[in-house]
Amino acid sequence: MTEGYPVQWEADVVLSDGGTAHLRPIRRDDAELLRVFYARLSPESIYYRFFSPRPRLTDREIEHFTGVDYDRRVGLIATIGEEMVAVVRYDRLADAPETAEVAFLVEDAHQGRGIGAVLLEHIAAAARERGVRRFVASVLPDNRRMTRVFREAGYQAEQRFEEGVIELVLDLEPTETSMEVMAAREHRAESRSIQRLLFPGSVAVIGASRAEHTVGQTVLRNLLAGDFSGPVYPVHPTATAVAGVRAYASVLEIPDDVDLAVVAVRADAVHEVVEQCAAKGVRGLVVVSSGFGETGPEGRASQEELVRMARAYGMRVVGPNCLGIANTDPEVRLNATLAPTMPGRGPIGFFSQSGALGIAILQRTAERGLGLSTFVSAGNRADVSGNDLMQYWEEDPATKAVLLYLESLGNPRKFARLARRLGRRKPIVAVKSGRSTQGVPIGHAARALTLPDHAVSALFEQAGVIRVEDLSELFDVAQLLAYQPLPEGDRIAIIDNSDSLGLLAQDAATALGLQVRPRIDLGPRADADDYEAGLASALQDDSVDAVVALFTPPTIGGYDLRVPEKILRLAAAGPKPVVATYLGSEGMPVDLRVTTPDGSPAEGSVPSYPAPEDAVRALAYVIRYAQWRRRPAGDMPEFEDADRRRARTLVEGWLDSGAPVHATPEQAAELLACYGIEVDRDDARAGVPTRIVTMEDPSFGAVVSFGLADETAALLDDRAYRLGPLSDVDAAELIRAIRTAPLLLGHRGAEPVRVAALEELVMRVSRLGFDLPEVARLELNPVVADGSGAAVREVALRLERPLGPRPELGPRRLRGPDTAPIA
Repeated sequence: MTEGYPVQWEADVVLSDGGTAHLRPIRRDDAELLRVFYARLSPESIYYRFFSPRPRLTDREIEHFTGVDYDRRVGLIATIGEEMVAVVRYDRLADAPETAEVAFLVEDAHQGRGIGAVLLEHIAAAARERGVRRFVASVLPDNRRMTRVFREAGYQAEQRFEEGVIELVLDLEPTETSMEVMAAREHRAESRSIQRLLFPGSVAVIGASRAEHTVGQTVLRNLLAGDFSGPVYPVHPTATAVAGVRAYASVLEIPDDVDLAVVAVRADAVHEVVEQCAAKGVRGLVVVSSGFGETGPEGRASQEELVRMARAYGMRVVGPNCLGIANTDPEVRLNATLAPTMPGRGPIGFFSQSGALGIAILQRTAERGLGLSTFVSAGNRADVSGNDLMQYWEEDPATKAVLLYLESLGNPRKFARLARRLGRRKPIVAVKSGRSTQGVPIGHAARALTLPDHAVSALFEQAGVIRVEDLSELFDVAQLLAYQPLPEGDRIAIIDNSDSLGLLAQDAATALGLQVRPRIDLGPRADADDYEAGLASALQDDSVDAVVALFTPPTIGGYDLRVPEKILRLAAAGPKPVVATYLGSEGMPVDLRVTTPDGSPAEGSVPSYPAPEDAVRALAYVIRYAQWRRRPAGDMPEFEDADRRRARTLVEGWLDSGAPVHATPEQAAELLACYGIEVDRDDARAGVPTRIVTMEDPSFGAVVSFGLADETAALLDDRAYRLGPLSDVDAAELIRAIRTAPLLLGHRGAEPVRVAALEELVMRVSRLGFDLPEVARLELNPVVADGSGAAVREVALRLERPLGPRPELGPRRLRGPDTAPIA
């Protein structure tokens, strides 16, 4: 490898059409690759790049383009398979070393796939790393595609027209607009990559055995039984037919195109299969085979090679060691899973990391009468992750609510960002296992979390995620979200024909902080007309936001069979959610369904719970989510007095040796002053002592915590957490989230502190931590708050160079095997 080769610039990326490519720095041994690439270019593309005809590159030009030093002269190439498909380079200007000239060249067959845009992101990041602050580019006026790449990047840009050429100057400092552009492109690309997996035109099952109950035959039979809309091709080395369908010796022998391949061969044969799929032009892989990362280091290495090969040829991978994927869309009817039971059509998108648990999840989904839009079991999650699925579900009109079973988080900060955006439109319900250990199953491409579990819950809450305790609660909440409207408030009415059931519901609601309107106790002899009158009264009451309807058969005699009909009719017609405990039923009882033509529940169906406490608990989860959704996102203050440039200079100077630094109190105070924060070491401590910390978490990035600065708070771990930077709403919630917050707000007649001063202080601290990833830990302790303000008495600062740029601030990329997961 070339000396000084910056391996950190290598990246797998998703293109705008959902395919993938590999980006890497150019090397001297790429000469022949470059020559062949250039020979495939059209005369028009060559003219746009060089402003003149140039049918071939000379040896001297080849030497010039490949002989870079990764500082003054840098080049990146994009490859798909063994071919170069694009190149970008910059050359510093001799008289202005912070400025570089940049130029692109994309093969004609791959133009329009977003390669130019992603190359610009990566070359700009490399340039900033090397101290380049501006790009200049010369573009012919009719080269509109390239002009658009520069203009739509979101950077500050200047343009002038000289001698028939457009001269563009781009300031490479990331802006809010450039970050939004990058996130929007990432969203579209990742969503499209998942859509390609879930809507294949044809499927090959590689390893489709003739033996019953084998993995390959199970997937094949499920595809056929599900009546997949396209052709299914079994692949078997010797059989002429499997399960009554013509088989082929390899995927290469299939005469038609193959969009999706389900791989069910031995682990040691998977790599050969991937090569064949690449040669065939397969778009995506679902690897149900086991024997990879879950088996230990050797299997993990094999898993990484599998993903590297697939991405290099433009394919995304679900798995390995996964259950499979399903799409209930009637235009597709895809059941490429090992599950014998597949729920019907419905509004829920379900992602499960666990393959083993996936079968039970699908069975319980079907038992409850819930319908799914799509289902993905990622297994070892070597490539496709829950973040990818959230990108897809955000735009999927068939998905109303998202369910996640998570055993680990690959990129928690990205998860929080996507969840906050998606959650404003569609609810997300998650079970996160591993509360006691925060560990990660062996096969998963993710690091263990370092924050305590209650901090992770707080960050989920900040993002609007409904985190439940177990799978039962997951389904309890899902069946409410899928078929009933969101409540406008936390005031509930309880209607019952059993005093004991009503009291159980009332106690549960009170314990969960809900406001209970006077119970409507209809008595044990209540008939359908009584329920109709009581429910109508509650639904028409402006002081009621949701209704819990409890019905149990009387101990003596029969009951009015019209009761569910009355409940359903009123519930389906109103804008308020109704939940029921109906005859102890669990899920979506047929009697309480608004049915679709195939008998599945539709919007307006009333979910039932076996116990009143379950119904009220599910309603409480949804009420809290609805409150979060109505809450304004808040404003992010700019702090015009902050001197970010000086802060950056100070930190770079103190870390010049590369070793971690425990700053002196004077250094810490100097850094805080750059963000308008004064340290006052006056020993008088009249007021409430508090503690503010910002730290660089390896998974979440900048995290801010707040609590009281006393032994009791430390003993109880009474700390609240949020991701930085904080909006004004985040700051207000952070301070009020601790259990001892009443001591700040005038508890028992005490003078309240000036909370606004604390809010501004935590916002300034959070901005400092977000701007400077080198701030490993900054602790302000104590910060004494009283009625006049908040004074920082002591400060401790530790600086450390991060292992790499925060994923959120760098260019788009899929996670690599040797780095922390960032996709």
